[in-house]
Amino acid sequence: MFQSILYSGLVVLIYMLGWFIVALIKKDNSIADIAWGLGFVLIAAVNLLIAQAVTARQLLMTVLIILWGGRLAGYIFIRNRGRSEDFRYAKWREEWGKKLLIKSFINIFMLQGFFMLIIAYPVMLVSSTTQDKLNLLDLLGVMAWLKGFFYESLGDYQLYKFKLDPSNKGKIITSGLWKYTRHPNYFGEVVIWWGIFLIALSAPYGLTAIVSPLLMTFLLLKVSGVPMLEKKYKDNPEFKEYARKTSSFIPWPPSS
Repeated sequence: MFQSILYSGLVVLIYMLGWFIVALIKKDNSIADIAWGLGFVLIAAVNLLIAQAVTARQLLMTVLIILWGGRLAGYIFIRNRGRSEDFRYAKWREEWGKKLLIKSFINIFMLQGFFMLIIAYPVMLVSSTTQDKLNLLDLLGVMAWLKGFFYESLGDYQLYKFKLDPSNKGKIITSGLWKYTRHPNYFGEVVIWWGIFLIALSAPYGLTAIVSPLLMTFLLLKVSGVPMLEKKYKDNPEFKEYARKTSSFIPWPPSS
């Protein structure tokens, strides 16, 4: 286990340092969002390479991480192509002033790398065991992952198509999955990581992997996901009406 954590930590440090340098050159810290998903893919690949014995559970988890991280990074790349720096990062750039360099390095790239390691802990845990037989928990984990992947992928796609239409500029999407939750993509991501936790649960000390979905849920619900996005639209009358009718997170039929 120590070897997995050590190698993962070193790789993530070098990886995020590289992205920080690219961000400096491009003057765009929002590329950290692309680095996020790919970082998990890298951690999964490293742990697959250093594992003493590659098990069915590790292969399963590696495939799921690659599918999730690869899709997320690809979507963000396509979404942000040709656009200026994301509003969150642009706001920090303005607020940080002369401390931009050090704060960007620590508060964005290093902090994100730290969170990445904690959330990827189930990957390291599974790679450190030689237990090979899949069981009911693995099946339940895959089912949860599939549900989360459906919500996140379809939610992102529906939002992307909505924003492609010039007539929707300045409007709030209220159709598709967005009719039932204001954040289907965030809901999906949380469910994905609870699914990963269920898969890791069969490994020795598997219960400790609960730190992963708990942190992801906290970050999206209380820190960088829902709060920051909804703050952007807090003075928008259309959003206020949408928020009145629509569940903030867990999908639910809209109220009248």
